[in-house]
Amino acid sequence: MNTRKRNQLMIGMAVVMAVASITYACKDFLNTTSQGTLDETSLANRTGVEGLLIATYRSLDCSSSSAGSWGCAASNWVWGSVTSGDAYKGSNLGDQQPINDIETYLWSVGEADDYINQKWAQVFEGVSRANATLRLLDKVVAEKPSEIPTADANSIRGEATFLRAHYEFEAYRMWGNVPYYHETDTDFRLSNVGVDVIGNILSDLDAAIGLLPATARDKGRASSWTAKAYKGRVQVYAGQYAAALTTLREVQATGPYALETSFDHVWTANPAYENGPETILAFQASVKDGEPAGWNSNWGERLNFPHEGSHFGCCGFHQPSQNLVNFFAVDANGLPLALTDPNWNANTPAYRDTNFVGGITAQAVDPRLDFTVGRDRTPYKNWGLHNRTWIRDASYSGPYSPKKNVQEDGVDGENNVGWQATQTNDVNIHIFRYADMLLLLAEAEVEAGVLENARTIVNQIRARAGQTAQGCGHAASAVAESLLVVAYPSCAVDDRTWYPMDQSATLDSLNTPWATYKIGQYPGPWTDQAAARTAVRYERRLELAMEGQRFFDLRRWGAADTTINNYLSSETTRRGYLSLAAAYAARHNLYPIPSVQIQLSKVGTEERLVQNPGW
Repeated sequence: MNTRKRNQLMIGMAVVMAVASITYACKDFLNTTSQGTLDETSLANRTGVEGLLIATYRSLDCSSSSAGSWGCAASNWVWGSVTSGDAYKGSNLGDQQPINDIETYLWSVGEADDYINQKWAQVFEGVSRANATLRLLDKVVAEKPSEIPTADANSIRGEATFLRAHYEFEAYRMWGNVPYYHETDTDFRLSNVGVDVIGNILSDLDAAIGLLPATARDKGRASSWTAKAYKGRVQVYAGQYAAALTTLREVQATGPYALETSFDHVWTANPAYENGPETILAFQASVKDGEPAGWNSNWGERLNFPHEGSHFGCCGFHQPSQNLVNFFAVDANGLPLALTDPNWNANTPAYRDTNFVGGITAQAVDPRLDFTVGRDRTPYKNWGLHNRTWIRDASYSGPYSPKKNVQEDGVDGENNVGWQATQTNDVNIHIFRYADMLLLLAEAEVEAGVLENARTIVNQIRARAGQTAQGCGHAASAVAESLLVVAYPSCAVDDRTWYPMDQSATLDSLNTPWATYKIGQYPGPWTDQAAARTAVRYERRLELAMEGQRFFDLRRWGAADTTINNYLSSETTRRGYLSLAAAYAARHNLYPIPSVQIQLSKVGTEERLVQNPGW
């Protein structure tokens, strides 16, 4: 376990209760005296300030002091993945009904409202903790000027300001119309009407850029480059493409970030690749750190593992959709089949077990498929062959399992405490990574008409995707190893988890018994802006699949209604429960504001928070 990460998390959790007494969410805190909490005077020292700052980072994922359940996951799998067509809720019909309501766009029902409130609670607790850090820092600097060196004080201020901007941006992506809280606010029942949320976020990010050092104080913390990359992200979301070009080109040209050398280094519990060059902002998951229930692990993902029969034992949520699996098919040139074949999604749910098993002609696929999706008769990292018995109810949720968030065997990334410890790990959750940033830059280049710059970026992403593909792995038990070798005898003599692709070929390719992997480069020049825009958008889906980004992408592109309604139409034949889904309409462009928060915003009879249109 990384000692830095463990110590910081423990310090942070020691002062979380102080922040809980001033949180903006989930409780009528203005009329309630907190019990058993420390006040800011007791924390008025460097340790207290640093602890509050770490508590602010801690709110990036579900926290036992903020909100229960899974609507608060750092990855936004409920809000950005299940609602997008990338994934089904998973599991079975009866478990976590609110996510089923969210998946079927029935967002105004009571149980869905509870989940939406979990997300509101998480992001505004993050804002609360950031502002508490800033207030306490001001107090300590004023009363004890020699307590915190100026450079460290500036960094603390910059980190807290950056994190406030991040949490407010998360709120903006969800609800659009949200209040913006500063550390000087004393009336916490602020209105969400007419607020320049983007302007405030960019102002905070500019302040953070000016305060933060170019090199972060520790791995996992924000630096000036973190804030600058994030600024470009916000500018793209706001449609400020010209400004985003300036920001993101600078980060690309002179910033510290780079793509990992191969995709297997991106989502991993291997400590050798923790906080590597691709990490811009990630939740720093921690295990075996003394926390007795496992809360510091990637708690928000703990449902998202294969079910009984697998090593993990539970719980089968966030299952990749057939639509997503089909999207990884490629043509003879190794480019997305969806670009040229209108029937790319016409396969039945069972086609993976016929077209992709050795012994017959296989439909070639992008190698990122098996970094993203667990599918039958294919090695599941190095845990052995994915098996249909690992699926809780395949007739309901399909035959596939999520994969990016899962730890490998043999890297000591698994927890040892709490319920079903095998499904909590220290795989850091990428909230914003360099490949994401590069594709946002490519998007801005397309909108500016600089199409060849966009093609260069997309081909760079694809070149990295062509470095490695799923290998046999050694399998985690004697039984699993036996099943693997019986299915694929060649695995008896080659237990590499990841195989190198053929870099000597014009087209990167690799034949294995379970798939034909192929990935090609886009030829140039790009001259058609609409075609270039499609290629960039397709690359975002392939690269960032199951990472909680797609729904927000579809909404900001103005493509959510057509894409999602087409998805629902085709997917109903595969997952019957989707026939009960509401059609995507204009009101779904913003999530409804939680009803409890509207009630808590009342001053007399006036509701300061105004519900979003249509809800």
